[in-house]
Amino acid sequence: MTREFEFTQQDFERVRKLIYQHAGIALAESKQELVYSRLARRLRATGLKTFSDYLTLLQRDGQAEWEAFTNSLTTNLTSFYREAHHFPLLADHLRSLDKSRPIVLWCSACSTGEEAYSLAMTAVEVFGGFDHPVRIIASDLDTKVLDAARSGRYCADAVARLTPQRIEHFFTRCADPDEGYQVRAELQRIITFQRVNLLDTVYPIRETLDAIFCRNVMIYFDKDTQRAILKKFAPMLRHDGLLFAGHSESFYHSNDVFKLRGNTVYELA
Repeated sequence: MTREFEFTQQDFERVRKLIYQHAGIALAESKQELVYSRLARRLRATGLKTFSDYLTLLQRDGQAEWEAFTNSLTTNLTSFYREAHHFPLLADHLRSLDKSRPIVLWCSACSTGEEAYSLAMTAVEVFGGFDHPVRIIASDLDTKVLDAARSGRYCADAVARLTPQRIEHFFTRCADPDEGYQVRAELQRIITFQRVNLLDTVYPIRETLDAIFCRNVMIYFDKDTQRAILKKFAPMLRHDGLLFAGHSESFYHSNDVFKLRGNTVYELA
């Protein structure tokens, strides 16, 4: 198949190096076609004719195009109550904590917000209402998905697997049925959304955390990067805090930092 733009192995290696340096994402050799299709959109948007020119622009022109570049290469597959076994465990954890102080959770790769709102719904159900001590920080590297998460608006398909009771309690139907459902303001107020790059030396989070959800993002990092992130997570957690990982992620290489407590749930070593 003839490509619209020439895309050499050298171009691909430059992309791999840049996204690794900027976001810690380790692209496999098998991702070459994905990279081409995602970044070809950026060439069209910028009016450039070669990948070489685009990558030179990227390195020269700063933050705006870096965000577009990163957004293009990140995957944001998510859903409400994804990996459902974690939420009863979170509920038990919340019940065990001191209710007289703020309880803070960090959803560190929140994508379009379904995971963060699932945490918030769990907290409401545990405490029997919206008046509770839980606060959720939700972050992502991708600015576009953060905007979608803040809006709290989801199509009918996105909420279809929720129970009718949860839909009625936590959402309102948009005036235009084609626009789907809107998260209730009471639920949105539990969550603060902000951009965080997990490669940053210091995270802009000052609270001591009761749990960190970092699910299905570590798979994009090599083991050295994973370990560096885990070592930054550890001092952010309370002594009894929990780290929730994705179903295909394991941190045996860092069992001096986190030890396995249950099914993809870790505690401080």
